[in-house]
Amino acid sequence: MVAQPHKYLPKRSLSVVGCPFSGGQHRSGVDIGPTTLVERGLINEIRTLGWDVEFTGHQAFAHLKPASDPDDGKLKNPRYVSSVTRAVADTVGQVCKAGRFPLIIGGDHSLGIGTIVGVMQKYPDACVIWVDAHADINTPETTASGNIHGCPLSFVTGLANPPTESFAWVPKCLDFSRLAYIGLRDVDFHEKQFILENNIAAFSMHHIDKYGIGKVVDMALARVNPDLSRPIHLSFDVDGMDPSVAPSTGTPVRGGLSWRESMYICEALHETGCLVAMDIMEVNPSLANTPEEAEITISAGLSLARCALGDTLL
Repeated sequence: MVAQPHKYLPKRSLSVVGCPFSGGQHRSGVDIGPTTLVERGLINEIRTLGWDVEFTGHQAFAHLKPASDPDDGKLKNPRYVSSVTRAVADTVGQVCKAGRFPLIIGGDHSLGIGTIVGVMQKYPDACVIWVDAHADINTPETTASGNIHGCPLSFVTGLANPPTESFAWVPKCLDFSRLAYIGLRDVDFHEKQFILENNIAAFSMHHIDKYGIGKVVDMALARVNPDLSRPIHLSFDVDGMDPSVAPSTGTPVRGGLSWRESMYICEALHETGCLVAMDIMEVNPSLANTPEEAEITISAGLSLARCALGDTLL
């Protein structure tokens, strides 16, 4: 595919939205992922690609943490996660409405509630490409862990119906026909049922082994954006990558995307001219066993951003 002129952002304006948040899961350290990526040169690397980059500092969430946050059924930290994702939705919505590309760096993937709601405020017909080892579509009833980073898609698709009181603000804004997974390999029983019952486009590592990453990206787009008439929101959890190339993350699963497969996804979506938003989630340098593990995971996050924003091999 030859890179197309951008259909929605001809001025190449971008805002980095740093979301140092770990409340959607139980491991500490994922909140330092955004600060580390910025410290390692993210802003300058994007500017070298010709983007006008706005970054005014990371989002502040400490004031949103309630003094008491008891479980809501199975869900852990429900009020805190709800308040943070609502704030993120407002910020991302403002960025999109200003005609800028939001590059959201997290933080755990519960933030996907806010990023998707925010993008849909400007682009209500957008499709979502969710790159992840996990489906993240458990409902408040089916989640085994209670960690909300495994549930964001159930809220925005309306599968969590009715939503818990804490998340009553979340609109049903993403139709199943506009969601595609790439890289799945650790999917819970109920999630498999949800995917099959709702005919969600889902491409596991088996499909990538069988068809190759280029064909899989084409098949995913054929399902959710066949004539490239819709904006695209890419939500990339670095645990979608194999632990050999992104080990420093909270829920690594072996047998994942290679470095080049991961970068190809980003390159191909950039080439459509339809990519309007991107999440890079779950970079957690604190979980590295060695400095080298932290470094290659941070490098992966930086490379994903560059490839999605127009960096090419030639």
